[in-house]
Amino acid sequence: MTDEFTRLRQTLDARYSCRGFHPDPVPEATIQHLVMAAGRAPSWCNAQPWKATVTHGAETVRFRDALLAAVEHDNPAPDLPWPESYPGAHGARRLECGLQLYEAVGIARSDRAARTEQSLQNYHFFGAPHVAIIHSEAALGTYGAMDTGGFITAFTLAATALGLGSIAQASVAAYAPMIRAHFDLPESRLILCAISFGWPDTNHPANAFRTSRAALDDIYDPRG
Repeated sequence: MTDEFTRLRQTLDARYSCRGFHPDPVPEATIQHLVMAAGRAPSWCNAQPWKATVTHGAETVRFRDALLAAVEHDNPAPDLPWPESYPGAHGARRLECGLQLYEAVGIARSDRAARTEQSLQNYHFFGAPHVAIIHSEAALGTYGAMDTGGFITAFTLAATALGLGSIAQASVAAYAPMIRAHFDLPESRLILCAISFGWPDTNHPANAFRTSRAALDDIYDPRG
């Protein structure tokens, strides 16, 4: 194995969905390095349909408050439909992740009120000082969204390499119309997800677990 692959694999293994952050802001130069690195992701015909609208300081608080109001009063209206179901192993992995989170933060599976409160932490950005709204060009449709998935992956890996924590959140994109209005984004932009990021609180209990990964046989199908 090359040194480059070893370093990449170490970054891949180190990345996790951070659900507890320190409030200290990330320097602007570091954020710019992060976004530029994510922008190296490949895309169909080099279209690069992604853009990251990133909050800083008081704007993070202003957006959080507006989002919480939308959660309370608006019906979810995502630009892309939610999954119809999570069949087989996909559902099992989803359940395992949820149970690991509740166990880490001390929430009983039967405690619906506490589970709801934990879910609402998505809209508090888990205390992160910054949130990036990730959007793509609607005219590029599914392929633009797929390309932007590569940007999201690169963003979270670059954050890890810079010593930052991050978490990609589809839940925030449920309020796409409100997000476009809040940031004055045109209707031609699809709201795909948010990424909350900042300095990770390694002592936060929600950061104490790691999800399992599928075995090679589950994801690799050699032919010939």
